[in-house]
Amino acid sequence: MGKDVEEVSASLVREYLSRKGLKKTIACMDEELPRTNLSISNRSDLRKILHLEGLYKKNKAEEHPLKSMLEIIVKDRMTESGKTKARRHGDSQAHPLEQTTSSSSIDMESLLCDSPRLSETNVSQVIVPYQTPPEKQCKSFAIHPESERSVYCSLSSQDSLLTVSKEGFPAEKKAVDTDSQQNRSSRIRRGIMAGPIASSSQESNRRRPARKASPSVIATVEDCREAANWTNGVNTTNTKSIPSASIERESSMLSNLHTGIIERSGHERTSDVKHRLKNSAPSPKLDGLHVLEMVLDDIENEDSLCDVSRTPMPELSLDKTPMDQMTATALKEIIFGSSMACFTEEWKRQNFTFSDTPGLKYGIVQKKGGPCGVLAAVQACVLQKILFEESSSDSLDERLEVSNVLRTKCLSLALADILWRAGNMKRATIAVNSGRSLFTPVGRYKSDGVLEMITYVTVETLDDLTLVLEQHVRQYESGPFGCILLTVSAILSRTIATIQSDMDVPSSTLIGAHGYCTQELVNLLLCGRAVSNVFDDEMKLDSGNGNFTLLKGIKARCNIGLLSLFEHYNICKVGSHLKAPKFPIWVVCSESHFSVLFCPSEDLATDHCREEEFDLYYYDGLANQQEPIRLTVYPHSAASAAQNDNTDSDLIPPLELCIRTKWRKAVVSWNNTEPIL
Repeated sequence: MGKDVEEVSASLVREYLSRKGLKKTIACMDEELPRTNLSISNRSDLRKILHLEGLYKKNKAEEHPLKSMLEIIVKDRMTESGKTKARRHGDSQAHPLEQTTSSSSIDMESLLCDSPRLSETNVSQVIVPYQTPPEKQCKSFAIHPESERSVYCSLSSQDSLLTVSKEGFPAEKKAVDTDSQQNRSSRIRRGIMAGPIASSSQESNRRRPARKASPSVIATVEDCREAANWTNGVNTTNTKSIPSASIERESSMLSNLHTGIIERSGHERTSDVKHRLKNSAPSPKLDGLHVLEMVLDDIENEDSLCDVSRTPMPELSLDKTPMDQMTATALKEIIFGSSMACFTEEWKRQNFTFSDTPGLKYGIVQKKGGPCGVLAAVQACVLQKILFEESSSDSLDERLEVSNVLRTKCLSLALADILWRAGNMKRATIAVNSGRSLFTPVGRYKSDGVLEMITYVTVETLDDLTLVLEQHVRQYESGPFGCILLTVSAILSRTIATIQSDMDVPSSTLIGAHGYCTQELVNLLLCGRAVSNVFDDEMKLDSGNGNFTLLKGIKARCNIGLLSLFEHYNICKVGSHLKAPKFPIWVVCSESHFSVLFCPSEDLATDHCREEEFDLYYYDGLANQQEPIRLTVYPHSAASAAQNDNTDSDLIPPLELCIRTKWRKAVVSWNNTEPIL
């Protein structure tokens, strides 16, 4: 709670400084108190959190309205102080019994509303067990976090739960007595099937984000697949992934069970599925899944059960190289600058999970601050595939409202492009999670439970690279360490020695202060070279005495571009190779954060002197967007006609400043969307 208050307070101060135009003060504040994932970058969100909607409307109606929320709050407190004193004086005259009753009522209300969330142990003690009607349980679910719902489920009536036995049969829920079963049950409290887990930290990393209140599938086919082999071919108990045919059978079984009521015919179909599973081709045994129970809800969208590919995937028999301490040490030196540094929790928990928000299903969700540079680069490459290469529709809405299968395919193709570029179009290395430690560190090396578990495969054709990534894409999309796996893969594909030669200063790192990505890492993912600059080609600086310092930039036009707020402040110069990419998609570097700006029309990439207006779409995986943000840009002569739209603001948002580094005289309309600070 204290941390939340601190972040909201900092956001409130930043909003005040922005309204006052104190740019240097904001820059100093961002340096001394960096923004985090809890920082609020939208005025509308900040007003809602502080419950200022009423005051904001009242202030707007004033003859001379105040500009910042901090001023509005201060004015309200100063105005109300006299009224509060008068109210207290009147209350002191009230009957003592009335005061006692009122205070007791308030205390009870505050106790119910403001008390911290109960632990799972406490919840199990206060919930009415077993005979609780389902209607009351549903009401209870609305006010308890998802992590506690499993405790409700474990105490609810028999009619509301099913148990899936190790053989795959549905059965009624039974009490678990043994300690081993209790330990295994604790790993699946949320109702998601649990597979082999190397450590408790990995278990917490695999927890999915909280779902919305709408009906959803708690255990899906993909959960079954990941439970049996979440390392996709490099599990400690099995070195082969689940065949698609088995997944199809599991999909059929779940389809029969999803209503939560097992009829006789459904039981017969499930028995038939079990018989066919026993007689099918070799596949992982179900008793290896450690499945005790699985909670099934009504399915909101049954198409999700059809997302599993039904075409058997050919497998490559490639030699996997286990990570050793020498390679891990060299990786840490190039990533952090020290073998004693470790990946932060923000990096460990980050993968390339897609959003389920309608209209934003193409977007990759960022969980915490830090790896935004990697996520933005991958997001841009995924959009390249979705918009211009893998979709045959002319409708923008149809292209962006992608299916689960298509976006996963585009992710694997985007990763293949990134790694193939890093390997100079000749070779690539793919890092995968083995699920177990492959060496015991000794000497000056600090273990973080990530690099020690990695094996890697090197391929020499793009087809082989694509095939390997298709086999292991679930590790990158939904498994732990997905973001780290891509970073390590790109480094090994480029090779550590080549990356050091790319940099202006060989001692530079790929991850800087506060776990932020450096420009070298972003350039490695966007253009295949870990150069330190964003200008075109190379630049020679005279060092005196006939010596020159060579600064390396971008050698050729890139598929994905870059726009930087630093260029607006004349700190750097973005060259045409990045500013005018082959596809109208740009990674945006603004205020220590990377996000994505794109245009659905490919013509914008070739029309460099465009006169008419055009639309750009903005996506920020960390901003918890609930709808697409569409900006209309009026370049050159059209700017004056749109000037009237740019009202109610005396400060230009940083995103507009980034846009103007490419379109100098552009005016940007936010189309009734609240401008982003």
